Amino acid sequence: MIKHPRYIRTSLSLAVAMGFVVAAPTVHAESVRVIEEVLVTARKQSETLQDVPFSIAAMTEGKLQQSGATDLESMANNVAGISIQNLGPGQSQVAIRGISAGQIVRDQPGVKEQVGVYMDESVISMSLFTPDLDFYDINRVEVLRGPQGTLFGSGSLSGTIRYISNQPNFEEQSGSVQVGGETVKEGSEGGNIKGHWNVPLSDTVALRAVGYYQQYAGYVDALQPDGSVNKDVNEGSREGLRLAMTFQPSDALTITPRVIYQSIEMDGFNREDQYNILANPYTDPASRAPVTLGEYEQFTQLEEKFEDDFTLFDLTVNYDLSDTLTLTSVTSYTDRDVLVLRDATTLNASIVGGSYGEAESIYTLDAPLFDTTAAEVTTQEFRLSSTGESALQWVAGVFYSDVRRDYAQSLLVSGFEASGPVAADLSGSTAGARAGTDELYFSEVPYKLEQFAVFGELSYDVNDKTTVILGARWFDYEETRELTFDGIYAASVIAKKGKVSSDGVSPRVMVRYDLNDEVMLNAQVSQGFRLGGINDPLNVPLCSPTDLTTFGGNDTWEDEKLTNYEVGAKTTIFGGAATLNMSAFYSDIKDLQATVVAGSCSSRLVYNVPEAHSQGFEVELFSRPLDNLEFGLSGSYVQAELDSEVTSTTGGVTSIVGGIRDGNELPTAPGFQMAVTATYYFPIAEAWEGYLTATYQNIGARFTQIADQENGGQGSATLFPGVGGPLSQASYEYDRELPAYQIVNLRLGAKTEQWDTALFINNAADEKAILSLDTERDGRGRVAYHVNQPRTIGISARYNF
Repeated sequence: MIKHPRYIRTSLSLAVAMGFVVAAPTVHAESVRVIEEVLVTARKQSETLQDVPFSIAAMTEGKLQQSGATDLESMANNVAGISIQNLGPGQSQVAIRGISAGQIVRDQPGVKEQVGVYMDESVISMSLFTPDLDFYDINRVEVLRGPQGTLFGSGSLSGTIRYISNQPNFEEQSGSVQVGGETVKEGSEGGNIKGHWNVPLSDTVALRAVGYYQQYAGYVDALQPDGSVNKDVNEGSREGLRLAMTFQPSDALTITPRVIYQSIEMDGFNREDQYNILANPYTDPASRAPVTLGEYEQFTQLEEKFEDDFTLFDLTVNYDLSDTLTLTSVTSYTDRDVLVLRDATTLNASIVGGSYGEAESIYTLDAPLFDTTAAEVTTQEFRLSSTGESALQWVAGVFYSDVRRDYAQSLLVSGFEASGPVAADLSGSTAGARAGTDELYFSEVPYKLEQFAVFGELSYDVNDKTTVILGARWFDYEETRELTFDGIYAASVIAKKGKVSSDGVSPRVMVRYDLNDEVMLNAQVSQGFRLGGINDPLNVPLCSPTDLTTFGGNDTWEDEKLTNYEVGAKTTIFGGAATLNMSAFYSDIKDLQATVVAGSCSSRLVYNVPEAHSQGFEVELFSRPLDNLEFGLSGSYVQAELDSEVTSTTGGVTSIVGGIRDGNELPTAPGFQMAVTATYYFPIAEAWEGYLTATYQNIGARFTQIADQENGGQGSATLFPGVGGPLSQASYEYDRELPAYQIVNLRLGAKTEQWDTALFINNAADEKAILSLDTERDGRGRVAYHVNQPRTIGISARYNF
C-alpha cells in the first residue's frame, strides 16, 4: 500500500515522460479546428483553463447543452474525480477524489460539507442538502479538485464546485426560450420551459433575468396496505428565477445586486424496497399476508414529500483603485427552508411490533416523521487583488460568515396512547416536557456558527518558465447549539447547551514550470480543513445494552484536516487540436469525520478516524481531430482507505465500531469512473447543421457507509416474529455493495444561429443503477436502494433571439 509522497515523485516522472511524448506529434493547422480556450476564475482571477496550475475541469454552457446536463448530478458523471450521492432532487451530496466518510443523512444537521459549492462568489453548500440549481443560462461550471481552503474556506476540504452565471451586459438586447418534454419507460411524463432575457436599460445599467420550470417524471410505484398501487410517486417539480442588474457608473466601478429563488417539491423518493417489515414474503399467511415487491416498487402507508425553498440575495462590487489594484466586496444572504416528510411506519413497526410485540392495530398506525430545516446564512468578503502584467500577482482578503440554522424532528403517531400498548416502556402518557400527546419523538436543535478568516495568495514569475504560488488562510470559528430531545423514544434532554471552537492556518504552495509552449508541469502541497461539531444524544430507550455501551460517550467530534500532495501536466497537442491533462495526488487525512449508525438505537453519530488517505490520478483528453468531429475522455482512479480503526470494549470483548477498520474503503465514491463523449457534425441544409452526440459513463462499485463493508459487504436484517410471525426465516440477507453500472445517452439534433432542436434518449440501454443504500433501523424496518431513472426519450427545442 502506498502511503508516502514518493508516490508523487514517481507520478511526476511519468507525467514528464508523457508530456514529452504527447507534445511531439504535429498536424497541419488547416486540417483541424483548434480547441476553444475556456476562461476560468478558479484563483479569483481570469485565466485560461490550461494556465491554472492545478487539476480543474470546466463544463461550458455549450457543453452542458450538448450533453443535456441540467444540474450537478447529470453533469458529474461526465467529469473525472467527482461523484454525487443521490438522495433525490435537492438532496445531492458531493464527493471529490473519493474523500468521503459516508452518506450524511437527514438527522445529522451538524455535519459540515467536504466540498464547497458556490454560485459565482456566494457560498450555497449545505452538507445535507446541496441545492440542485438549474444550469440554464449558466456560463460554465468549474470543478476545482483538491483542497481549496486557502481561497474558499472550510467547506472545500477536498474541492470546490462553482456555478459561473452569465452576467448582464450592455452590448445588446438578447434572450432565449427553451421547451422540452420526455417520457420514462413504465413511468410518467415530464417537461420543462425555460428562458432568459438580457436588456441594456441605459449606457450604465443592464438587466438579466432567467426563469425556469421543470416537471420531473415519476417511475417508482408505491404499494398501499389495501393492495392498491400509487403510480409514479416520485414525481415533482423545480421552478426558479434569477434576476441580476449591473450598474456601471464609471469605468472603475461595477455594482451587481442579484436575487436567486428556487423551489423544489417532490411527491416521493426514488427508493426501491427490497425488504419492508410491513410488506415482505416471509410472513405467516395466517397472521399477515405475504407480499413480494417488484422492480421500482416500494411500500408506504403515507404520501412522502420533500420541499425546498431557496433564496439568495447577493451584492458584488468591483472598484479599480488604480491600474494595478482592484477592490472587491461580496455580500450575501441566504434563506432556506427544507421539509422532509417520511413514512416512518416501518421504523415504528420495527420498534412497537418487533421489539415490544404490540398488536397489529398498534404497530400499523400511521407514523409520519417530519424533518424541518430553516437556515439563514450571512457572509461578507472583502479582498484586494493585483492586476496588470507584473511578475508578482497577489490577492488578499477577509471573510466573515454567520450561520443560523434551526433543525427539528417530530414523529406523531395519532391514536397511539388511546390504542393501549401494554409494554411498560410504551404504556401510559406519551406527553413530555416538550413532546405532545402521541408525539413519540421530538427534537429541536438551533445552531449558531460564526467564522472569521484572513486569506492571501501571491504568485511570482521567477523567470519565463517558472512560477511559484504561496497562499494561506487563517480561520477562527465557534459553533453553539442548544439540544432539546423529548418523547418516549428519546432520552429527555431539555435546552442543553453545547459549544465547539477552533482556529488554525491552511497553507498552499504551488510551482508551475512551462516545459515549452505546449506542456506545463505543476506540483503542489496544500491543506484543507472541515470544522468539527457536536453529536446528538443517543435514543437511549431504543438501545440494546450492548449498543448503549458501544456508542455512548461520544459527545463531540474534532476538525478534519487534509494534506494534499499533487503533480500534474497540462498539454496542448496536435497543433492545438487537442488537450491532454493529467494529475496524480496523495491526500493524507487526519481525524476523518465518519458517519456511524448506532445499531438498534436508531441514532447516527460522527466519530473521528485518526488516519486515512486517498490517492489516485485523473486524465482528461479533449480533441477535435476533424472539422466535424469532437471527442472527449475523462477518467479517474482513486484508492481511498482507512489507515486506523476505532474500537469498543464490552465485557472484555473488543470490537470494531461502525466498520471503522484499517483497510476499509472510504464510501460513496467509486474507485474507477470514466466518461467518453463524441459529437459528429453533418450538414442538413444551407443554414442548418446536424449533430449526433453519444455519451458513455462507467461508474465503479462503491459503498454507502463505511460499515457496509463488514462481513464481506453482506448485510443481515433480523426479522421480528412479532410482525406477521411465525416467520419462514429468521433474517433477511442483502448485498451492501453498490455494483458498477454503465449509462449511454444519445442526442440527435439540428441547429442554426438561432435554433437548436434535439431528440434525446437518456439511459438508452435501460440500465438500473443502484445509487445508494437506504435502511431503517439498520435493516430491521426496511432495506431499500435509491435507483436511477429508466430509459427516457424526449425532445427539446431552444430559440435564441
